Amino acid sequence: MAAVICGSLAFDTIMTFEGRFAEQILPDQLHILNVSFLVPALRREFGGCAGNIAYSLKQLGGMPLPMATVGSDGTEYTARMRSQGISTEFVKEVSDAYTAQAMIMTDRDNNQITAFHPGAMTQAHITTISARDDIKMGIISPDGRDAMLQHAEQFSAAGIPFVFDPGQGLPMFDGKELAHFVELASWVTVNDYEAKLLCDRTGLSCGDLSRKVQGLIVTLGAEGCEVWVDGEKTVVPAVKAVEVVDPTGCGDAFRGALLFGLEQGWPLVKCAALGNHVGAHKIAYRGGQNYTLDALKADK
Repeated sequence: MAAVICGSLAFDTIMTFEGRFAEQILPDQLHILNVSFLVPALRREFGGCAGNIAYSLKQLGGMPLPMATVGSDGTEYTARMRSQGISTEFVKEVSDAYTAQAMIMTDRDNNQITAFHPGAMTQAHITTISARDDIKMGIISPDGRDAMLQHAEQFSAAGIPFVFDPGQGLPMFDGKELAHFVELASWVTVNDYEAKLLCDRTGLSCGDLSRKVQGLIVTLGAEGCEVWVDGEKTVVPAVKAVEVVDPTGCGDAFRGALLFGLEQGWPLVKCAALGNHVGAHKIAYRGGQNYTLDALKADK
């Protein structure tokens, strides 16, 4: 069965700053911030939340159906997905725009500063979701604002359970809108910072949020993750990374694993445990889509 993955397809320009951001930014001078970072290493990767999640799910043996928009420069990206066996039937081209672009700078402590040009992603609402026998579930990851709102309603109307994964798109929505997403969703996944923002804007605790869905997952980076079900928290321990190279796309790798586990009908804690394994494996590779999971598939 397939999973519809709503979100961005983007080109990531990834830069490495060999120092620490904290040593270059003076807290008492933020009102006149003017900084420049020397980035000796620079590369361009295939990215975007929908692309990264689809890659992870496909690596695990799932059937991703990314739903996204690309610009006139997106032909290379869609051709690459098809070469990997990922369907592009729900990927639309916006001819008068560029594909979304993320400029990501990482310091020596793996802190990141990102600038994002949405480009064709702002037209992602031109794609629509409807019920289909081979579609089992979906996920709404960061995308155009209108697309996220409309796709949530469309998933609900079609009777397709979905994961709400607002990510960096969370600040676009007020508390009422976020609460409505939660009401429509079957699961919610956020990182620890996003969890605090989601709770602050909705006025609900993690326990309260988990009672409105089948489960809430809060990822904690190197500390593992929390799984909340019916107000009860379970801490799923982290998996130690063999090598820490690049955190870009680790959260998306986790979400691909989450979808795979949910498709299999696994308990949420087992899904999260697989997510921790995949995220820890991905961090040893540069970019969001340059790793393989053959060893993990053999161990599932």
